[in-house]
Amino acid sequence: MASNQVGHVTVVLYVKDQSAARDFYVSVLGSQPTLDVPGMTEFVLLPGVTLGLMPEHGIASLISPPLTHPSDGAGIPRCELYLRVRDVDACYAQALEAGAQEVSAPASRDWGERVGYLSDSDGHVLAFAQSE
Repeated sequence: MASNQVGHVTVVLYVKDQSAARDFYVSVLGSQPTLDVPGMTEFVLLPGVTLGLMPEHGIASLISPPLTHPSDGAGIPRCELYLRVRDVDACYAQALEAGAQEVSAPASRDWGERVGYLSDSDGHVLAFAQSE
């Protein structure tokens, strides 16, 4: 697929509790959702890039079967949201305050970035990174 065919990207995380996930990401991202209706919450991360939060039971009605119900993967890291930010330490602390679980404190990584890893209440990995 040619890159010019994609006009917008939405990454959707399947969540157990849409309201709790919304509140967490409002705090972590420092912005309000652009869409918040039963079944979907969306945040604009960058022009053309959106983060969506969809309840597990909602997507399960569309994909299960043949796919496994999303709740069967609870607590298993299923994706990583890697965010390049200006201040890793401040973002990391804000996420902890919002209820994230610490995975790996901010540190210099061998690929040239300072990165800290956490997880949200659904087990999705959240990484804050900045160039060194």
